[in-house]
Amino acid sequence: MGYVVGSRVQDHVELAREADGLGYSVAWAAEAYGSDAPSMLSYVAARTQRIDVGAAVMQIPARTPAMTAMTAATIDLLSGGRFRLGLGVSGPQVSEGWHGVRFDKPLQRTREYVDVVRQALRRETVRHDGEFFPLPLPDGPGKALKLILHPVRSAIPIYLAAIGPKNLELAGEIADGWLAIFFSPGYADEALASIAAGRARAGRSSTAFDVAASVPTVVGDDLEKCAEPIRSYAALYLGGMGSREQNSYNQLACRMGFEAGAKQVQDLFLDRNYRAAAAAVPLEFIDSTSLLGPPGRIVERLHAFAAAGVTTLNVALFGEDLAARTQTLRQVVEAFAATGLAD
Repeated sequence: MGYVVGSRVQDHVELAREADGLGYSVAWAAEAYGSDAPSMLSYVAARTQRIDVGAAVMQIPARTPAMTAMTAATIDLLSGGRFRLGLGVSGPQVSEGWHGVRFDKPLQRTREYVDVVRQALRRETVRHDGEFFPLPLPDGPGKALKLILHPVRSAIPIYLAAIGPKNLELAGEIADGWLAIFFSPGYADEALASIAAGRARAGRSSTAFDVAASVPTVVGDDLEKCAEPIRSYAALYLGGMGSREQNSYNQLACRMGFEAGAKQVQDLFLDRNYRAAAAAVPLEFIDSTSLLGPPGRIVERLHAFAAAGVTTLNVALFGEDLAARTQTLRQVVEAFAATGLAD
């Protein structure tokens, strides 16, 4: 469902209800500096029956780890064990500009955060001797506490949003899944090798790890026209999600071989020439990270994503209205059935 903005909030709910009926496994919601993910997911959980609800992501600088554990346990209880907890450090602009939290040592901060969340969800008395989250504080009257709520599950699945090699290793080491953005089957080996390295270091099985990729999806006969509504979205991430010196999405595109295009998009976007930036996103980049084209091609691309290691493919919808997005949901279900992958 992405970010919930504007007056179309009920459209997101109706799409989640439709996805629930069609057999989709999970509906995700994001947050930046607008709607928050937990409120949206609680509402969706109340309006659906079977589908999981997942945070993609809840921002680490926005909440203490104990608060996140409380929220996760509450939504899991209310939904009957259907919650998936996705976490991410966000970026320096949002972390420092919106939440007032320094964007420093993100790997260490994430490691400590997940450790505290897991302790709390296991209903252990939480103690953590860390740089960022010392619990209880060593110089005050605080005492070590235990979650008084009994969650449906003591091991709620935790996903990390990760892009760079070190972040991917950390996801493999401490998380149950990876929330991937701009995942391309043709460039997946390096990322999955980093995850495998983290799994091996922790002595964890690779088969129990969920690679959950967010994949923009537009069904149609003309590839260029299908790519058109995705261009602004891609330009925002490649050009605007970070500074010229620090933009993880732009760096990812460069590692994928799109150095010239990524630089051009960033230059145009930072000059506030947003339309030109969108037009400059290479079609090959959009196509390689999306599901585009007629139903037969969607079937082929689903096979490609599965072969590349994706275990949960999250359909990101770009239709003009609710009817168009609902149709896309149904078309992808039909394409998935035609792949035989469900067998």
